[in-house]
Amino acid sequence: MRNIKLTIAYDGTDFHGFQAQPQLRTVQGTLEDALERLTGARIQVNGSGRTDAGVHAWGQIVNFHTDSRIPLEKWPIAMNVNLPNDVIVRQAEEVPPAFHARFDATGKVYRYQMDLGTYPDVFARRYAWHVPYRLNLSRMQKAAEHLVGSHDFTSFCNAATPVDDKVREIHGISFETRAHLLQITVTGSGFLWNMVRIMAGTLADVGRGRIEPEEIPEILAAKDRTKAGVTAPAHGLTLFEVIYPKV
Repeated sequence: MRNIKLTIAYDGTDFHGFQAQPQLRTVQGTLEDALERLTGARIQVNGSGRTDAGVHAWGQIVNFHTDSRIPLEKWPIAMNVNLPNDVIVRQAEEVPPAFHARFDATGKVYRYQMDLGTYPDVFARRYAWHVPYRLNLSRMQKAAEHLVGSHDFTSFCNAATPVDDKVREIHGISFETRAHLLQITVTGSGFLWNMVRIMAGTLADVGRGRIEPEEIPEILAAKDRTKAGVTAPAHGLTLFEVIYPKV
């Protein structure tokens, strides 16, 4: 059996998230349907992680085991012929049998995009949260500095997050503006449910003066979701890259 690793991109607008769910259109289900048409076998796909409904990906990683002899360089072409136009296989690699897209990941990079124009950009409406307030970027950067490092992020995840250990390490947060679009890139060891969206919403609240940058350590220490800011909408979030150990 071969272990194939795919790098995929998708527009999450019309998906009910990544994870397969009965009777719902999901990225995992769509990939598995394509693999079945291609190989004649029902093959389970392992994802590096779940993305919620409406969240996009540029660098989602999946792997699967197959006895198909399709040449490695043909996998992207063969898959893309069998996929809808809102999912694209960008790269295929053959990896060791034990490789697992989720369990071998050591970090992830997410990007959250805000549309700061007076009126919504019709061409960015699927990929950026329109924030019709003047945001102070300097304040947001100061607040972000307090989020970098290893912290208990209970205040920055969905209250229903089904894990006990909510300590995660954020390696860096950067900001980039292009015309009226603000892109926030967050790199970390791992992320909790809604964590990046709550971070983005909180930073937006800092930028508009609702929260002071110096309050972030207190919000972290509270371990209380109600102390942080709003949960930014899903459509502004993109899973940009999944990080694995170099071999």
